[in-house]
Amino acid sequence: MNNKLGEFIRSHRERVTPQSAGLPGGGRRRTPGLRREELAQLCQVSPTWLTWLEQGRQVSASAAMLARLAEVLHLSGAERAYLFSLAERLDPQRAAPGEQGETESALAQELDAVVRAVQAPAYVLDRQWDAVAWNPDAAALFTGWLDAGAAEAGHAPNLLRFMFGHPAARNLIVDWAHRARRLVAEFRADAGKHASDEPLAGLIAELAGASAEFRQLWTLQDVLEREGGVRRFQHPARGALGFRQVTLHLARRPDLKLTMLLPMPD
Repeated sequence: MNNKLGEFIRSHRERVTPQSAGLPGGGRRRTPGLRREELAQLCQVSPTWLTWLEQGRQVSASAAMLARLAEVLHLSGAERAYLFSLAERLDPQRAAPGEQGETESALAQELDAVVRAVQAPAYVLDRQWDAVAWNPDAAALFTGWLDAGAAEAGHAPNLLRFMFGHPAARNLIVDWAHRARRLVAEFRADAGKHASDEPLAGLIAELAGASAEFRQLWTLQDVLEREGGVRRFQHPARGALGFRQVTLHLARRPDLKLTMLLPMPD
């Protein structure tokens, strides 16, 4: 049986001394590090449950339990990410913006540098699909969304608000109805279990109240991965344009994604 999760936990349990975990040391110990009973006590689970987990039996570890394990075992950031990956659970700390301790201003500078280095329209979206960075090429392409005259009162420029609320979108985006359905399905996949949390819940309610088309598409429950492929536009000044879309998630911030629209080969 493949038991990488149990092997990983046991290996790191044996590296933690009782003293570093806040337990009294001393006495002879048959195994290095913490005993299973001690780790179970620190994690507030039964020794039997922890034994089964290390043995690879069919027990389920919650995200909260894994977070406690990571804390008690003094796992590094990379080790913690590996633990959650083995358990096929989403780390609530990793999902939270700013998990790496970087300031918002430093992050904004990094993202701005990234998009400006791309020699094609490029922008970065957060989990709400607000644009948090974009380059001049993207601003020139997305008139009504990312250009200087399209600032939304009280809001960051949001792709869905533009798609369903701005008249320019229907003229700019070729086959708008098809793209709209895809976007809503991709947004549902991105939102996942966070759709009922703020600020996503508020955005969804706002869009559903303002646009009958969004409301109808959201109720379809369609889910699609955000993919690449050809994107076509009818630009008011430049005419027909075609690009190949490439979307990448940022390794340290999975809630952010970089979208690049690369020129189509001749």
